[in-house]
Amino acid sequence: MTASSGADPISALSHQMADAVERIRRSLVMVNGRQRQPASGIIIAADQVLTADHVLERDDDLTIQTDDGRTLAARLVGRDQTSDLALLRVDALVGEIAAQALDPARVGQFVLAVGRPSPGGPMASLGIVSAVGGPLRTRRGMVEQVIQTDATPYPGFSGGALIDATGAVLGLFTTGLIGGVALALPAPLAWRIAHTLASQGHVRRGFLGISSQPVTIPAGQRAGRNQERGLLIVRVEPDSPASRAGLLIGDILVGIDGVVLNDTDDLQAVLSGDRVGATVPAEIIRGGALMTLTVTIGQRKGS
Repeated sequence: MTASSGADPISALSHQMADAVERIRRSLVMVNGRQRQPASGIIIAADQVLTADHVLERDDDLTIQTDDGRTLAARLVGRDQTSDLALLRVDALVGEIAAQALDPARVGQFVLAVGRPSPGGPMASLGIVSAVGGPLRTRRGMVEQVIQTDATPYPGFSGGALIDATGAVLGLFTTGLIGGVALALPAPLAWRIAHTLASQGHVRRGFLGISSQPVTIPAGQRAGRNQERGLLIVRVEPDSPASRAGLLIGDILVGIDGVVLNDTDDLQAVLSGDRVGATVPAEIIRGGALMTLTVTIGQRKGS
């Protein structure tokens, strides 16, 4: 193989990545919502911009700047601290609605983190998908799924797009979930939360009213279940859904609505907005016997 022929694939990849940035650039805006570094946002509808919640340090006096340099007023529709997402409404918004990637992110895939942190145009950072996983516990709650990348999170990139080689959006890029780590919320999840914010301004999350800790269930106390771990209830709040359902301190919670609970992350994943208000079976082990109680999932305050 000659030097020139060996360079052709690299040159082709370089052009492909540059073309990908060109395709996404009109879907990216600069977001002004704090005194310091501006951030980025993605156009997801004709009058909607999705950005990262942590970059909005105020609710009013928000503006965005589009690819053609126009500065437009933006109104906060809703925000969700758990997923670090915020939705803005912008009248007379100019730009292109971002296209979601057809396929989910894959570990090892080449990606670009693209943001618009300044009026000078988009900036990009090349990396790979390091991991895809979830649910992930953050300081604000539980996120269903995240994409981790080694793309450099330049200042102001939060709210921008993690894109594939075609310029389609794999996820919304943010460093606000866990201590500055470069993560992205997968586009289907981010768009779904945005739809919820557009319709009700917040995301509902479930509440039982218990404190619990993971425990190993002794073999002789598993009540015939093939389950080694569960959640030992150590506190039940008065007049809570758990209290009204009859859960007691010392019970081992092993399942809710057919979902096996091995640890607190499993429980948080079950308490999604779809289950708020739903009456579901809760399986517990009490005194070595399996019992099924009926609990109505409440709504967590502030959600």
